[in-house]
Amino acid sequence: MHAWLASGLRRFYPASPAEHGQSLDIAAARGERCAVQAVCRTDNAQRIIHAAVHAPEPLLVVLRRVGYVSMPHVTTETPLDDIEGGDYLPGFVPDPLLPEDTVHAGPRETNAFWITIHIPPDARPGNYQIGITLAADGEQLPPLMVNLTVHHAALGPRRDFPVTHWFYADALCDWYHVELYQDAFWPVVEPYFANLVAHGQDTIYVPLWTPPLDGVKRPTQLLGVSHDAGTYHFDWSLVRRWVHAAQSLGLTSFEWPHLFTQWGAAHPPRIYAGHGETATLLWPPDSGATSPVYRSFLSQFLPAFERFLRAENLLDHSFFHLSDEPHGDAHLASYRAARVMLWELAPWMQVMDALTDIDFARAELTDIPIPLLTTAPAFVDAGFPAWAYFCCVPRGRYLNRFLDTPLAKIRMAGWLFYRNRARGFLHWGYNYWYKRQTTELIDPYRVTDAFGWPGWSYGDPFVVYPGSSGPVDSMRWEVFAESLQDYALIQHAGMHPDDPMLADIQDYATFPRDPAWIAERRRWALAQLDRQC
Repeated sequence: MHAWLASGLRRFYPASPAEHGQSLDIAAARGERCAVQAVCRTDNAQRIIHAAVHAPEPLLVVLRRVGYVSMPHVTTETPLDDIEGGDYLPGFVPDPLLPEDTVHAGPRETNAFWITIHIPPDARPGNYQIGITLAADGEQLPPLMVNLTVHHAALGPRRDFPVTHWFYADALCDWYHVELYQDAFWPVVEPYFANLVAHGQDTIYVPLWTPPLDGVKRPTQLLGVSHDAGTYHFDWSLVRRWVHAAQSLGLTSFEWPHLFTQWGAAHPPRIYAGHGETATLLWPPDSGATSPVYRSFLSQFLPAFERFLRAENLLDHSFFHLSDEPHGDAHLASYRAARVMLWELAPWMQVMDALTDIDFARAELTDIPIPLLTTAPAFVDAGFPAWAYFCCVPRGRYLNRFLDTPLAKIRMAGWLFYRNRARGFLHWGYNYWYKRQTTELIDPYRVTDAFGWPGWSYGDPFVVYPGSSGPVDSMRWEVFAESLQDYALIQHAGMHPDDPMLADIQDYATFPRDPAWIAERRRWALAQLDRQC
């Protein structure tokens, strides 16, 4: 049997050949996390392989087994050299990081263990050695050694770049068999909040009412609503509990649900009496967006909402949505009508939306546009400060985070956002564990495209898997988090977006994919910060 070390920027498939490499050198700032892999390939016999890691204080090390999930088709519209694992796909793809230190491997089979190294902010600068041992059927293999250099530099918090992934409370309710209004829900959701923070996210979507996204969803409504003779009454207690739970775990900004339906703001969202226990809607779902019944609701809700936000000191830490992904002239008209009504009823509210059509920004209908990566540079060039997003598209050379997107390409995310002057990042799928646009729960370990391929690519709907006591990370999620660390690192080092060291990045499609490119610029940033210490 062979065993070797590799970086966290490569995938190893069941048929990947054996390699060599008993040691690996890495470098990081204090306060950073980094990852390596211990990989092994069996000979002609099955083996029970146990892994262990030995690290000196004060390093905190977590070892997990890299699991495989099925990928029946590769991502469409993408050249082979921008697909990782092309020689092994369709097939099994490494992705979930399972809380296990043992694997039962078959003959001529490759498996990996993922080792995450957390460096405390107050760690002593210097050199550390981390030993990793693999034992096959009780027989220990030669040890593997990670040589870690901890710099004097300390990683500071990322500034002025909010990050959000839409959070599906309904998926947690269905998977763990709890309801949003039950006390049993909170021990379920809190590990997921902590997971977001641990991966660089600072903003959380709040299901004030059932998000009008991705089809008709099960009632998931924090806001308690009652209605009596034309007067609405609001119970904010569960909303407040969600906010306080998120804040206690490190989330600092709040993204409130869309005020109108997806793709053009044609209708109000589905809002229920109570918390949706009886699925009793307050108005017919085909009501018009600016209909008297919804206008009456908003005229009472929006002032109460503002009072709640001010009382909780949230107004300056909130993002508001109108309608998701409007496009074209028809949507422009309906979006405009809804925006005019909001200007009248809530002049204090600024709105942000995922929209790729620059005409919405030119018409000054959105305060914070969030264009797709394909048009995001055009928004910046036209003088519209904008966030950026990707989802099931774009594909090809563009940055994305599918199961066959090269991990080194995903690691470039933070660099691309910085270079292209994005003001924030949004992704739609943190934990969408449903069949596409239905309320039918899937097993994410078996179905990774929400049964949506080719429109939805494998890996797009979620970046974490459900575990028995919280989220199970994916390789993609870990690497994306490291890319956000890189963003903070070069930000604090004072690198300008137009620095010649970033000149190789032209846009979100034309950029380096070489880990050595990242390593060279990280060395520069670490040296800059070392000099400041």
